[in-house]
Amino acid sequence: MQNIPISSSVVGHRIFRHFRNQKRLTCGLIVTLIVFQVPGMLLGTLVSPGSAGLKLSDTDWPWWRGANRNGHAESQNVPTEWSETKNILWSTPIPGRGHSSPTVVGDTIFLSTSDENEQTQSVLSFERATGKQRWITQIHKEGWDGRIHKRNTQATPTIACDGERLFATFMFKEQIWLTALSLEGDIIWQIKASDYSSHWGYSTSPAIYDSLVIVVSDHKDGGNISAFDQASGKRVWETLRPAIPNYASPVIYNLNGQDQLILPGCEMLAAYHPQSGRLLWSVPVTTQETVGSAVSDGNRVYASGGYPKNETACVLAKDSGELVWRNSIRVYAPSMLAVKGYLYTMTDKGLAHCWEGETGKLMWREKIGGDFSASPTLVGDTLYVSSEQGKTIVFKANPERFELLAENQLGNEIWASPVICDNRIYLRVAHHIESDGRREMLYCIGE
Repeated sequence: MQNIPISSSVVGHRIFRHFRNQKRLTCGLIVTLIVFQVPGMLLGTLVSPGSAGLKLSDTDWPWWRGANRNGHAESQNVPTEWSETKNILWSTPIPGRGHSSPTVVGDTIFLSTSDENEQTQSVLSFERATGKQRWITQIHKEGWDGRIHKRNTQATPTIACDGERLFATFMFKEQIWLTALSLEGDIIWQIKASDYSSHWGYSTSPAIYDSLVIVVSDHKDGGNISAFDQASGKRVWETLRPAIPNYASPVIYNLNGQDQLILPGCEMLAAYHPQSGRLLWSVPVTTQETVGSAVSDGNRVYASGGYPKNETACVLAKDSGELVWRNSIRVYAPSMLAVKGYLYTMTDKGLAHCWEGETGKLMWREKIGGDFSASPTLVGDTLYVSSEQGKTIVFKANPERFELLAENQLGNEIWASPVICDNRIYLRVAHHIESDGRREMLYCIGE
């Protein structure tokens, strides 16, 4: 095996710098990469940091929280109301169970799923126009070791796509594995990203940056962030993290003139250089365990945690990482939305909030009802957020008052976040059918 150097590392707030060698373990066969041009794909340039040169369109939703990684869906014309019989363009069954949100690229939708009877983890694809299933590729079978939370699944991370390859992460035999697939469902390469001592399972989505795919593996025996070459799977850098369970997905923003990989949790909010893994700044906020990704308005970064204490915090996105404000509100599973100087949130227990971003002043709070794990998606000045009970709440991003537009019931459960692109809403929904048990469906909603 080849030894490759890794970057300097950070453990908690006791920062030390060192270098070591890491043995790289691969699984399966390394095959020749064949690049497929997706039929009908429109080529464009995304404004997201690190996306230059990617073969993606502005009508795609290529990874967790969309092209700009912030939950914003730009320039969309989508309905605010729907039902089983209204504004449904198509629906299609999803085999198995998962909480991953749809990844939409070209004429195809990608999801991860798991079969709890067979103990398999798979990636599958659907035609974007009709919902017809194209293929399903099994990635792992059995090996479901370690604890998992009742609100988690064996297929929770959202797939990332660079326009040529898919990147999926799964927890398998108490390890985190990263798999690259072609757009036709063929496995290109597979590598163990990290050992993983499961506390409540794994839910962290991979992030794409330039030629890298970045994977976070925070766990109680010592975590890490690792970056891999997209084409070969070679580990390019690794940075250590504290030995604390954590579940947030990394996001990458351009802040103060430089790209920064932002990650909350492990008793800090931290920023890393996405090309090298070098720590840029960290602030001791957000508690130990977080689930939602951080958001930014370009000057400030916002994050929230929920164990062992409750906290939402705002810091300046500078080298010092100066704390601006904090409060004791718990926005645990859902990520937040930063909109025109204000921060909008939905707590796990159904409390909607609006804070002034600069000061943390509470503008309003509204009890919605229901439980929430999915993150909100913004279209213009309208927020869409789905509850665990299958109801999608639609309300205005209005700092003056809570302004409800619609409540739309579809099925009995929604855990995945709404994906909105190309004037369509894609929702992963579960139904409880008395004669058939729990069944998942993928819905396409539009005018």
